[in-house]
Amino acid sequence: MSEPDDDRNLLNKEGESALAGLFLKYRDRLERIVSFRIDPRIRGRLDASDVLQEAYLDIASRLPVFIESTEVSFFVWIRQRTLQTLIDIHRRHFRHKRDAGRDIRFASSQPTDGTSLSIASFLVDQATSPSQAMLREEEMKWLQEALNGMNEVDREVLALRHFEQLGNSQVAEILGITPTAASNRYLRAAARLGEIMARLNNPDHRNA
Repeated sequence: MSEPDDDRNLLNKEGESALAGLFLKYRDRLERIVSFRIDPRIRGRLDASDVLQEAYLDIASRLPVFIESTEVSFFVWIRQRTLQTLIDIHRRHFRHKRDAGRDIRFASSQPTDGTSLSIASFLVDQATSPSQAMLREEEMKWLQEALNGMNEVDREVLALRHFEQLGNSQVAEILGITPTAASNRYLRAAARLGEIMARLNNPDHRNA
């Protein structure tokens, strides 16, 4: 029996009493996902554990819906609910700001997909130190625009596989595509990311 089937059977049998153990089982993976997806503007003020605590309450309140009707696996479902919690927190944080975009120094001149922002922020954080502010700003802007030029689904597959570290079957389930398509898209997206990083590390070639 597969892990998703085991989770569902346990919840069908024990209900909410099994939830705490299952959530703990996936907590490290969820924390990695939240840390990757937190808006860089508030990353220093929002702890992933706070998001997970709020998400758990939401998941517990909605558990009967999952047990009765939800067709996705338990992990994919709690990932969805956790990311919705993060979206709600983002909205609350920026609700009273007249122009949230002013708070971010690493602004692209083009409309930016949230996944592009998360990937770019992660890569720049790995490549530069906080003291290199001008370099970080320049690299962040260029990376966002380069990532925005990728196919949207390919970019999301890249985020799910490479940065959230999900398995191919989970990626396929989340995006509603076949595992073969998910695998092919990941290979294409990873190759494209390699090209982008090569150009990032060679400023003379960024506009080639």
